[in-house]
Amino acid sequence: MSEDLKTAEDMGNWLDESTDIQKIREHEVVEGTVVLVNRDEAYVDIGYKQEIAIPKKELASPEPDSAEDVVKQGDKIKVYIQSLGGENGGVLSKIKADAEVVWDELRAVKAHNDDPETTDLQTVDATINSVVKGGLTATVNGLRGFIPASQMELHFVKDLSAYVGQTVKALPIEIESHKRRLVLSRRQLLEREREIKQQEVFGTLHEGDVLKGVVKRLVEYGAFIDIGGVDGLAHISDLSWERVTHPSDVLKVGQEVDVYVKNVDPEAHRISLSIKQTQRDPWLDRAEGYREGDFIEGKIVKLAKFGAFMEIEPGFDGLIPMGELSDRRIENADEAVAVGDIVKVKVLRIDLKRKRISLSINRARREGGNVKVKRYQPAVEPAVEPATEPEPAEAPAEVSAEPAEK
Repeated sequence: MSEDLKTAEDMGNWLDESTDIQKIREHEVVEGTVVLVNRDEAYVDIGYKQEIAIPKKELASPEPDSAEDVVKQGDKIKVYIQSLGGENGGVLSKIKADAEVVWDELRAVKAHNDDPETTDLQTVDATINSVVKGGLTATVNGLRGFIPASQMELHFVKDLSAYVGQTVKALPIEIESHKRRLVLSRRQLLEREREIKQQEVFGTLHEGDVLKGVVKRLVEYGAFIDIGGVDGLAHISDLSWERVTHPSDVLKVGQEVDVYVKNVDPEAHRISLSIKQTQRDPWLDRAEGYREGDFIEGKIVKLAKFGAFMEIEPGFDGLIPMGELSDRRIENADEAVAVGDIVKVKVLRIDLKRKRISLSINRARREGGNVKVKRYQPAVEPAVEPATEPEPAEAPAEVSAEPAEK
């Protein structure tokens, strides 16, 4: 081969190498081949003018004891080019390359979920690390992310510390890899799951159904109860036949209960439930203890324009109409009785359907002279033990321990 031809061939090879080198740019991920590994570093050929060393701290996190624990000669690995040139010929990082791969995967997940045609959401596993201002920090495949407090549950959560250490399914909703910014949402996933479950439940749910449910949350005005993946509301007035001051008086979170479906509104996604309608009304049980024509005693507890309400037994009242309060004509109930009066009455009518009992003082006066009367039994007040004074060290001399003789 002539000297001129050899020079031309060398020039061509040099140009080819220069072209390959120009394709390698900083801040990009490329594939390289591990050509040499020792304890402290691995040398990687990325097609540059020389192999570049990767220190073990840039091979994996946490830093391994030896680079040989992570890679071996001949491995094909992805590396991130932090810089080219300098004394060492360049700086590479496998950790950052792995992170870039994760960023790409997250972008692909978000693009899939954002597609209007998507019916199945793709999720990521987020491990909750700590509570910070406004939300929680989480790790997704080695990347640090943030879950705003409003995006953790379907409802407001006052104390987020219970989630620390848990791994939850979430959706990536904001991704800015150049700023290392990743925002996640668990709420949007729960909302989508709820929508699917609502469609299933509302398609089979009917008013009058009696179902098993689990108490999910207690609020001042009632209880939210899970009936198969969808929450319905049992208003405080539907929790018990007795008066309830707060739902926690009769229920606790996690409790399994029977519920009656009062109303279903698919458009508003609302389900009204009742617990008390799955139970027998205690009013009916009490009413069974009385018959029309019985003579009973009771206490006047309330006066009205149309008569007076009498407590037959604690929590069980009847009405004495105005015309049955007195033999003489009166304009107001207080002309015949007062709140707190104990009176004798005759049971005129028991209406089980309307849950009403009609009573008469007049009939009791005229007809109940020598009849057996069921006496009024007031509610037993809980005994309050008087505060005891400490006993004196020695009893006074004039006080005898024995009863005084008569």
